[in-house]
Amino acid sequence: MKIKIDFDLCESNALCEAMAPEVFELDDDDFLQLKTEETTPENIDAVKRAVAACPRAAISLSE
Repeated sequence: MKIKIDFDLCESNALCEAMAPEVFELDDDDFLQLKTEETTPENIDAVKRAVAACPRAAISLSE
């Protein structure tokens, strides 16, 4: 599955980074960066939790 971020909605509050640090990170300017755009069997559960926890619904998954 592909991970998509709507950067117009993203507040860079780091909830996603806390839940899936292998996928999401804030850069030095506090902007969200994706380390990878693809989920893996190892990270899919954490990514789904990050999608559900995003207060602005800025993260989504697509096939």
